[in-house]
Amino acid sequence: MAYLWVKSLHIIFVISWFAGLFYLPRIYVNLAMVPEGSEAERERLLLMARKLYRFTTLLMVPAIGFGLVLWLGFGIGLHGPGNGWMHAKLTMVLVLLAFHGACKGRLRAFEQRRNQHSHVWYRWFNEIPTIAMFIIVPLVVAKPF
Repeated sequence: MAYLWVKSLHIIFVISWFAGLFYLPRIYVNLAMVPEGSEAERERLLLMARKLYRFTTLLMVPAIGFGLVLWLGFGIGLHGPGNGWMHAKLTMVLVLLAFHGACKGRLRAFEQRRNQHSHVWYRWFNEIPTIAMFIIVPLVVAKPF
């Protein structure tokens, strides 16, 4: 029974973390499109980005924590043959953690007025969590290797 509660909480926090990872780069797209001199718009978007980044980070921590409990505490993907899917999933989790960190770096660049990327670049950047989701979900559900 404890396993099902931990698994449920892991899924809830992962979904919530992903929601932030999907939306934060969209704010960056809008920030990159702010015309010179539109300080109120820029500051409003920066405030939204700061708050969303903090909230997303707070959601990431229990997502990772509950995932570690499933992996190390309950042994999911830890023992026996056919656990290559877990290695691939953990690699993708590292990619998402790096993406999360990159979002912080992008936020700092906007705050310090040293953004070097266009709104088109941020539109592509925004696709990284979507691609990760399309890799992780089949790995976890189908466990192909």
